[in-house]
Amino acid sequence: TIKMEMTPQYIRKLCKEKGLYMTPNLNDKLYLHFKGFKAISGLDEYTGVRVLWLEGNGISQIENLDKLVELRCLYMHQNLITEIENLETLIELDSLNLSDNQISKVTGLNKLDKLHTLQLANNKLTDGESLEGLLQCPSLAVLDLSNNQIEDPAVFELLARMPHLAVLNLGGNKVVGAIANYRKYVIATLPHLTYLDDRPVFPKDRVLAEAFISGGIEAEIEARDRIVEEERAKDRRNFEALERLIHGDDPSNEAQVE
Repeated sequence: TIKMEMTPQYIRKLCKEKGLYMTPNLNDKLYLHFKGFKAISGLDEYTGVRVLWLEGNGISQIENLDKLVELRCLYMHQNLITEIENLETLIELDSLNLSDNQISKVTGLNKLDKLHTLQLANNKLTDGESLEGLLQCPSLAVLDLSNNQIEDPAVFELLARMPHLAVLNLGGNKVVGAIANYRKYVIATLPHLTYLDDRPVFPKDRVLAEAFISGGIEAEIEARDRIVEEERAKDRRNFEALERLIHGDDPSNEAQVE
């Protein structure tokens, strides 16, 4: 097999093939995926790149990206990376995909104040200790931890300390089967969650989950009955407001539908 090196000359050749600019710093995106690269190099002149595709290579270390200070999206899934590192200068980074690597501990996120999305599916994460590094990045809102080796329910104590966590994927981890009423428990534990695994979390889901966790099935049934009655009352008010509008019974014409 031919070993491909990420040299400035080869990167320019790829830019030409993709119809990108031949002047490195004019490019805002760079396609370097599925090329058989073993290491990252030759990128220092590409200071304007905002989106970098590096997936599907044989890269074992995150390195030599420090000049790409405009980077917003970094795609490095399907590589051989074991550690999250050398990202300190990428302060504009919004999305980082490191799925399908060999990462056993979250590190190196403490300077990424704008990081919104982190994908770590199919790695070697196991417990709360391996995930503690997530707390260094309070801006995180979307987190994919699916298909790791997470078993300990204590991870939810850690995830609950993430102030903006809204989307969480844990499918394919043993912890999903280790907790009774898993979905209700997670929704009640993580107050900002709007999406869990394969389904959205609606406000009604949260009310029912919190009722169940605090008072069991009876409390959930009571909460469900309250929601049904509130919806019926709202429908009645809407119907009456429409009736008044249609028949002109409201001379001020201020009747409003909820």
